Amino acid sequence: MSNMDMAEALRMLAADRGLTLDALLQVLVEALATAYKKRPGSADEVIVGVNPDNMDITFTAYDVNDDGEWINERDDTPKKEELGRIAAVTFRQVMSQRIREVERERKFEEYANREGDIVSGTVQKTDTRYTLLDLGRVEALLPQAEQVLGETREPNARLKAYIVEVRRTPKGPQIVVSRTHPGLIMRLFEMEVPEIADRIVEIKSCAREPGQRTKIAVWSNDKAIDPVGACVGARGGRVRMVVNELRGEKVDIIPFSEDKRDFIAKAMSPAKVTEVRLSQDGTQADVIVPDFQLSLAIGKMGVNATLAARLTGVRIDIKSETEAAAEGNGVVRRPVEAAAESAYAEGEWKTNTDTGAMEWHAADGSILSQEQVAAQSGESAQELKG
Repeated sequence: MSNMDMAEALRMLAADRGLTLDALLQVLVEALATAYKKRPGSADEVIVGVNPDNMDITFTAYDVNDDGEWINERDDTPKKEELGRIAAVTFRQVMSQRIREVERERKFEEYANREGDIVSGTVQKTDTRYTLLDLGRVEALLPQAEQVLGETREPNARLKAYIVEVRRTPKGPQIVVSRTHPGLIMRLFEMEVPEIADRIVEIKSCAREPGQRTKIAVWSNDKAIDPVGACVGARGGRVRMVVNELRGEKVDIIPFSEDKRDFIAKAMSPAKVTEVRLSQDGTQADVIVPDFQLSLAIGKMGVNATLAARLTGVRIDIKSETEAAAEGNGVVRRPVEAAAESAYAEGEWKTNTDTGAMEWHAADGSILSQEQVAAQSGESAQELKG
């Protein structure tokens, strides 16, 4: 093989493996040095030089004395025929292994600085312990602990995931990803909302119960831009893309407020809050809600209240108006007792799939419209919707 042929072969190999020519030349130098030391009568140490312009190769040999010093520098470049044989052996025995090592290191470096980033991959293999995502040139590991309970992962389905860790292993980088991390929500909104990517709108905080509900608090650095509207998008298009990627997980977008009472009240959405009583140190709040909205404020399995507390960083106790009034009169009553005074206090709001209107589905099985609930609570339907 002529020098020009070797240069062309290296360029083609570099392009095929996605490596730089410099990286491949370094591999060649190390491989030739390894092959040289296998020659009978070779020196103790050798420095191989490769001219990238004309591919001329030189071998500078050294002996090593008892003190570990390199001495007796001399040129020990093999003759062209012998060099050809060395190069052939090198490519067969050493180059493939070293190229794999360089590829593994390059892939590790490519992803090592991407912790906290989002990747998109295809489900390659899944079982009870983990799911493997094919990212193209590498695989990502989605452990069971980072999977959303009940979320299906069909083979060849595409998933977006959040990189939580990149590990160096003998077989190459191991990329650990998550579908439950709150950072996934923030990155998804960053992808869908240009105002967030441009730092005009900020996500101040995020609280999530994977597979159930997420709350994010948003703030605009430009008074002319509504942060909630920017995240929702025209006809809900932007938030819908996020919800679709989360397989239907509900997302509440809350306007952030520096007034902690106001922020807590908004964080309780979709429930309407009558009053927020904040402790002096600002770490605990009593949230008063209308009796018929007590269940809505607490949420299924307490999720709404839990997320509101995480979002605001305040411990929240939710009380109905009846309970709060009773406590004010010196009579302490449990929420269940207060709620029992209203036939419709226990239940949840649901959307009528035919009309699109909100309806209250009470625990006793009865269904009330917003107007009926408003009439019984003494509020207008418009206030109730607000």
